[in-house]
Amino acid sequence: MTNIELIENKSLRYHNTFGMDVYARWFTEVQSEDALRSALEWAGKSAGAPFILGGGSNILFTRNVDGLVIANAIPGVEVVKEDATCVWVKAGAGVRWHAMVEYCIHHGYAGIENLALIPGNVGAAPMQNIGAYGVEIKDVFDSLTAMDMQDKSIQVMDAESCAFGYRESKFKREWKNKYVITSVTLRLNKIPKYHIEYGAIARELENMGVRELSIRAVADAVIKIRTGKLPDPAVIGNAGSFFKNPEVTAETYHALKQTYPDIAGYALENGKVKLAAGWLIEHSGPAVGVSWKGYRKGDAGCHAMQALVLVNHAHASGNDILELSEQIIASVQHKFGVTLEREVNVY
Repeated sequence: MTNIELIENKSLRYHNTFGMDVYARWFTEVQSEDALRSALEWAGKSAGAPFILGGGSNILFTRNVDGLVIANAIPGVEVVKEDATCVWVKAGAGVRWHAMVEYCIHHGYAGIENLALIPGNVGAAPMQNIGAYGVEIKDVFDSLTAMDMQDKSIQVMDAESCAFGYRESKFKREWKNKYVITSVTLRLNKIPKYHIEYGAIARELENMGVRELSIRAVADAVIKIRTGKLPDPAVIGNAGSFFKNPEVTAETYHALKQTYPDIAGYALENGKVKLAAGWLIEHSGPAVGVSWKGYRKGDAGCHAMQALVLVNHAHASGNDILELSEQIIASVQHKFGVTLEREVNVY
């Protein structure tokens, strides 16, 4: 058994991007499957069910963790296979996602440049099928390895078994608290297939004066867009988009369009329409004529540039942020008849 370092009463303030100063009864960081196995075994004997923590960018802590927090920091990025057109890149679950993107861009591997600057670690990417600007992780996903938390065996899962959906996978449902992802393998292209039609990428590329398209240029455009409208967690606590973009029937969308001609919606292949949660939030509010965008109560608030992002200005508690999110959900439901769902996990 690999020895692990256990820390008692560890503050998690710098292990979650909201900056919530909650405490773990026990804490350890693992950088290998053997260390992970040892930590799980220790928890099973001494601390009960463990809490697996990645980059902390998709979690809102509302209380202390009375058990063992295992920080998954398994490192490593390597090419494990390639052919004439594709390359398979494997990364440890603890690798920062943006570092993975930069590695692939540096080596000319295309497919995830639209996902630049998404916070968090590689291990979380398939859990919630991360996506941005017309690309989702499922589009380039090959397989992953995960440890069964009960028998400590390593399982290999392909895309079909993960059952990816919009910000969804089996890891958020049937497999929640059953597996710990240890590595992810992506199938990337040697010849780029650009996706610049979504959002403001094409316009940003034009503003940048880009004449010859490249994956580096696309990533730089995405980075400029994201930094322009999303707050840096190192400056102000947040977890990026707090809510999912809701899906409604085409009939519901057309009915809303009659009353709200400017409502933003995107037709999906399943016949439904995806609404922009940010638009719904911005066009509802805590009072008549008052928008949630830029709203602040104490240190909990909605970001001034993007209503989809809830922020901790300094000393808000997790429950302050949670209460604000519930008020926003109720407000959008009351005005539009649409129910928002949190993208961020609440503990």
